[in-house]
Amino acid sequence: MAIRLGCSGWSYDDWRGPVYGGAPPRTWLARYAELFDTVEINSTFYRLPRRSAVAGWADQTPDGFCFAVKVSRYVTHIRRLREAGASLELLLDRVRPLADARKLGPLLWQLPATFHRDDDRLAAVLADVPGGLRHGFEFRHPSWFAPAVMDILREHDAALVVGDHPERPFQTRVRTAGWRFVRFHHGHRGRRGNYSDRELESWARRIRRWSPEGDVYVYFNNDWEAFAVRNAEQLGRLLAGARGARGAASSRRAGPTSDGRRRRAS
Repeated sequence: MAIRLGCSGWSYDDWRGPVYGGAPPRTWLARYAELFDTVEINSTFYRLPRRSAVAGWADQTPDGFCFAVKVSRYVTHIRRLREAGASLELLLDRVRPLADARKLGPLLWQLPATFHRDDDRLAAVLADVPGGLRHGFEFRHPSWFAPAVMDILREHDAALVVGDHPERPFQTRVRTAGWRFVRFHHGHRGRRGNYSDRELESWARRIRRWSPEGDVYVYFNNDWEAFAVRNAEQLGRLLAGARGARGAASSRRAGPTSDGRRRRAS
């Protein structure tokens, strides 16, 4: 079983110096792929990519690299899972170069905090999605964390995404699939979102326990001040003895920048 470890995106101004050493943006993905073996694509949440751009992503990464793809907010936030089939089909058509290169990982369905539990919609969308793909659902309203919802996910081998954030204490870590998906949004110890050594050590122990059960996809979303890269590298070192963990520890360290502003919504 594999532990896939990376970040939610690779193209952030805060990373220009500390992560990429001032290299031009066109080289950033290839440089990122020297550090980690997976990345979560968040840009698909906002707009559909061009196929040519997706083909470039596949070409710039080595064999075995994996892209998790975030489903469009049109499906999750505007339509709120209604009639998702056509939109999902269009997204999958655009990212087909990743599938052709055997680099397409799970699809991430992040639901808004204002979207209350709706078992019928969840069951309908899971019944309608194409087979052969992994789907992970990140719920941000507490009503979703109910046994009946977990049963729906289990029926379709869909993962409950663990979205770690101090503002969502209702988040659970229930296993609903033969694989897991973890997103680290913000540390819990008042460090501007940076995860502490103690937090990462605790998560490393937990992920080690999970890994014999199936693949684990892990992404850091606290991109400001390059915290995501530093935290992911440190977790990679802690997981170095776990079966399947590879390539996360690097001599390249991402230090803090002078500008701590966050540049995107998570």
